[in-house]
Amino acid sequence: MFMTVKQAAEKWGLSDRRIRVLCTEGKISGAHQEGRGWKIPVDAVRPSDGRYKSKESILLQIHRKKAELDNRRPLTEGEAARLNEEFLVEYTYNSNAIEGNTLILRETDLVLRGLTIDRKPLKDHLEAVGHKEAFDFVRELVKDNAPVSERIIKQIHYLVLADKKDDRGVYRRVQVRIMGAQHEPVQPYLIQSKMEQLLQNYTESDEDIITKLARFHIEFEKIHPFIDGNGRTGRLLVNLELMKAGYPPIDIKFTDRIAYYNAFDAYHVKHSLAAMESLFAGYINTRLDFYLNILYE
Repeated sequence: MFMTVKQAAEKWGLSDRRIRVLCTEGKISGAHQEGRGWKIPVDAVRPSDGRYKSKESILLQIHRKKAELDNRRPLTEGEAARLNEEFLVEYTYNSNAIEGNTLILRETDLVLRGLTIDRKPLKDHLEAVGHKEAFDFVRELVKDNAPVSERIIKQIHYLVLADKKDDRGVYRRVQVRIMGAQHEPVQPYLIQSKMEQLLQNYTESDEDIITKLARFHIEFEKIHPFIDGNGRTGRLLVNLELMKAGYPPIDIKFTDRIAYYNAFDAYHVKHSLAAMESLFAGYINTRLDFYLNILYE
């Protein structure tokens, strides 16, 4: 009994492209080529992947793949549409689900197509539509290579918080707490100065983009400038900066939310950025594999 490259990729949590490389290198026992495809024994053992033994090695992998992707630029309209086709729905579902939205993936897809889901709150519908509109706005900002600013952050938040018109695009005026978090957001009167300092530090940083964005994301969420919608806005800002730098956008999965929360705690308690860097790097690496896999089909 054999499985396809796609089935092996899903089983082992690797990209189709990586499976084909491992087959070519003879690292999957019993795998053999038939025509243009590969036949892989269903009981084959997942090969060890020695690519990512350190932070440096995964960053080198990411930079190499980014250079490979750049060599295929510019993408055609058809290629760009295909790459973004499924991402938006899954990204909207996951980012909203992390914040408590009850729409499942299929329901999110239907809502974004203009349908209403019976027995689901209006709030959940508005959040899905608002997130899509915010991501569409982010893509326009990428085309203009717009520098991140307080004005842009507020504009993104305005679109995200579609269900709370009085709080859209304005900094909070009351103190809040994040249940279970290992830190307390800053007092309202400090938000303006903290946001100015955050943006200055980000602009002046010469760190690798993954380290730079991991730090920016955590510090933004630590400030927690808005009454609601900070997580969704923060993840959109990460993708704004990634796409401006030529990287594909990432989608932090609802199923990875515990690792995501723990990355914040590791920074606040142990002053370690490693967990968030690793999370971002893993997602970026996977998305690069996905892009390259499609472009070389």
